[in-house]
Amino acid sequence: MKKSALSAALMAFLAIPLFAQQPTDKQKEDELIARARAIHDRVITIDTHDDISSNFATEKDDPGSPENKRQVTLGKMKEGGLKAGFFIVYVGQGDRTPAGYDSAYKQAVTKFDAIHRMTEKMYPDKIELAYTADDVVRINKSGKLVACIGIENGWPIGKDLGKLKEFHQRGGRYITLSHNRHNDICDSANPGEAEAEEEHHGVSEFGKQVIAEMNLVGIMVDVSHISKKSALDAMSLSKAPVIASHSGARAINDNARNLDDETLLALKKNGGVVQCVALGEFVKTRPVPPERQEAINVVRKEFGLPEARAGRGGGFRRGAQSFSEEQIAKFIERMREVDANFPLPPVTVQDFTNHIEHAVRLIGVDHVGISSDFDGGGGITGWNNAAETFNVTLELVRRGYSEQDIAKLWGGNLLRVWRGVEKVAAGLQKKM
Repeated sequence: MKKSALSAALMAFLAIPLFAQQPTDKQKEDELIARARAIHDRVITIDTHDDISSNFATEKDDPGSPENKRQVTLGKMKEGGLKAGFFIVYVGQGDRTPAGYDSAYKQAVTKFDAIHRMTEKMYPDKIELAYTADDVVRINKSGKLVACIGIENGWPIGKDLGKLKEFHQRGGRYITLSHNRHNDICDSANPGEAEAEEEHHGVSEFGKQVIAEMNLVGIMVDVSHISKKSALDAMSLSKAPVIASHSGARAINDNARNLDDETLLALKKNGGVVQCVALGEFVKTRPVPPERQEAINVVRKEFGLPEARAGRGGGFRRGAQSFSEEQIAKFIERMREVDANFPLPPVTVQDFTNHIEHAVRLIGVDHVGISSDFDGGGGITGWNNAAETFNVTLELVRRGYSEQDIAKLWGGNLLRVWRGVEKVAAGLQKKM
């Protein structure tokens, strides 16, 4: 080899790095975010609990307006990649009398009509109502957002089982059997201030008929908000898998609204799914400083409510079940002022994901899902409105969840249960 050629070969060899350059921390982070973003874009993200007002889908509460301060608007759903949401027909518990049932029914119909108005008249090009699990998949593929309907509290059916078929025809696909306070169907996890701890000792005789009729018409049974005995009863009575539409893990945070391990294991045996909820009070208990407690009690006194128990922090709607929506809105606004003046330590997406992790380890990834309770008290640092939905997927990727598992958590498991309920209903109807 000539000297010049040898020199050139030597120089080329020396130019080769002895060790491959390691990616920087920023490069690793950028790659992780890009991978999470791709997964988030591909999976069907379903939030099973988004509350609405009695003025929803009007000029006063327009879900398509960029000026709307709601946590869930069509714009925020698009921005955050939240593809589907269960908009909630919520009616707070009131008197169990003919007049009370009539009032509850009318309130429910007002909210059903509002959701139909949003999807059929105001924004049919942007969002469509799903009546089946397959509808969710089809609508998502079309590029439109998906609206589903959940009913929070069985009180609006009164004593009329026929209302269940009517609510199903209106698009209702799950019913939370009770809310705060007992009703005719079952006991609540949060009895009213003047109520006994238990009334029916689980699901009532009427409640058994309600669950049977829900199985028949194809409405998912929701065990969030109800007592432990009621939940265990509901799971043993239902011929179809059930859901907990917005509940956390009690082993992580000992709150009456969360499900303990025995209940979660029963849910697995039933074939159901727990939709872990991002509501700060349910996610994490934080010490309440005396000055915040005092400020809370000042607000509660303004609304004619008894003082909050020490450390409770004036829990959302606690004692305010009979308030009108306007009163609840004012109460929330005053409580937000307290939050601004006397903030608690933040509850984060990481804290929320701890509930998902516990449930996954205990009952398996096939029985766990995700919900927010936005516009009904939900919201945490990092996921405080629909526009921040990606942050949940990002945290799941950080913790090593695969795309397949993330797809299950974000909606696949819920769709499986929904299809199971449809199958049971079809079978029961054939036997009639």
